[in-house]
Amino acid sequence: MARVFLSPPNMGGNELEYIKKVFESNYIAPLGEYVDKFENSVKNFCKVNSALALNSGTAAIHLALKSLGVKDGDVVLGSTFTFMASLNPVFYERCEAILIDSDESWNLSPKLLKKAINLAPKKPFALIVTHLYGQSAKMDEILEICQNEGIKVIEDAAEALGGFYKDNALGTLGHAGALSFNGNKIITTSGGGMLVSNDENLVKKARFLSTQAREPLLHYEHKTYGYNYRLSNVLGAIGVGQMEVLDKRVAKKREVFEKYKQNLSNLSVEFMPEIPNSKGNRWLTTLLFKEKNAHLKVIEALNKADIESRPLWKPMHLQPVFKGTLSVVDGTSEDFFSRGICLPSGSDISDNDIDRVCEIIKSNII
Repeated sequence: MARVFLSPPNMGGNELEYIKKVFESNYIAPLGEYVDKFENSVKNFCKVNSALALNSGTAAIHLALKSLGVKDGDVVLGSTFTFMASLNPVFYERCEAILIDSDESWNLSPKLLKKAINLAPKKPFALIVTHLYGQSAKMDEILEICQNEGIKVIEDAAEALGGFYKDNALGTLGHAGALSFNGNKIITTSGGGMLVSNDENLVKKARFLSTQAREPLLHYEHKTYGYNYRLSNVLGAIGVGQMEVLDKRVAKKREVFEKYKQNLSNLSVEFMPEIPNSKGNRWLTTLLFKEKNAHLKVIEALNKADIESRPLWKPMHLQPVFKGTLSVVDGTSEDFFSRGICLPSGSDISDNDIDRVCEIIKSNII
């Protein structure tokens, strides 16, 4: 049997046709017609004013911070239960991070957000809030707190394209949002990202910085430094094809989740919840076992059957790189990490493979 991967790429059918058109035009890079089309397709799907195609979601978070005016030594708040890419740009800009734990939603706790603001050595500049595994954080509460405190909000929606909160696409509720099209995401360009915002001036500034901060002159003129962060026309063509099937991919991911939930209904497990007034993309199906470290036994058994699975994200406040960082935590994400697993959730996974995964889980959990 072929190896079952966690979340492999799944092409929609038109990508090769669009790539062929790019090659025929010989406009491989930089930028080009299909980058523009990709930006427009994401902008239209998300119903947002501006979108900027970049080479990664990390670049999108970085440019969001830069374009919002972050300075050396600023305090930036962030979810602790996330992937490292969420917070790497805080290091790039020599800022001081404060890490905030989750609540029962698995996403950032508004209660602990208030506590973190009060404990901060100075007024925080921004919050980077992650929509974990494609599920929305409690954005009404979070936005109200940050608005009252004058804190900028950047949404790490890298895992969450196709997810919504109160009919708003995730990534569009704060000052800026970051999307990812890495190989394992719900749609992919092999590598890539997108900055989205309703603030057209913010995206205009980010666009300038993303192309080496070159002034609009005949010769190369630079008044500040920039970055080589743009997406190529080839990858833009893949993105256009992938956006055509995004709705199908979300529907399939949610179907996969429901099949796991039904199949494992007799076990004492807890699936990641979906908060009221939201619809996540269920990028990965994730669950908690009752006993600590039970997930490690299951991961080992699945691996022996050539099936990929992984633990949940190790919280950032447990990472060596954040040693000594102020963290406002209550043990929630540490508990999730000690009991949680990500199951194979590909948008082309078969019912038979889901059944195989569930049988292995059942045979290894008492």
